[in-house]
Amino acid sequence: MKNYIYIFLIAMVPLIELRGALPVAYGIHTANPDFSLLWSYIIIAIGNMLPVPFIFFFARKVLDWGKDCKFRLFSRFCHWCLEKGEKGGQKLQAKAGRGLYWALVLFVGIPLPGTGAWTGTLAASFLDMDFKKSVTAVMGGVVLASVIVGVVCTLGFGAIFGIG
Repeated sequence: MKNYIYIFLIAMVPLIELRGALPVAYGIHTANPDFSLLWSYIIIAIGNMLPVPFIFFFARKVLDWGKDCKFRLFSRFCHWCLEKGEKGGQKLQAKAGRGLYWALVLFVGIPLPGTGAWTGTLAASFLDMDFKKSVTAVMGGVVLASVIVGVVCTLGFGAIFGIG
């Protein structure tokens, strides 16, 4: 049970998310074959998606408030997140045009740092996308990313991610 909680929490961490949690799950499975990869996928997807509604509805407000905070480190972090969300949203809008939904699916689904559910949801909120559409697009991207990362891990490239 401890390992499932561990990967659940990893999946919730920004920038790490599913991309980091799945290789850890594969590493745990290698050491302990009783550890279920199927349950890992489900738990990781839930952990990755759990913050999405909070990000969509509240992150932008918190970041706007935090950019004027007197604590420099927090203020800089808020500025960085706002810039990343705005740039990501603008890039997505420029490239996608009317296919914004599918662009968001692909943006979240390509397992690169900074293109996960957190950034995709923040970009969707900056673009004033419909909540239901943005959540389904992010979920589709999470599924796509899990397939890609799973294939990479299955092919034995887990060592690239620090899993022995």
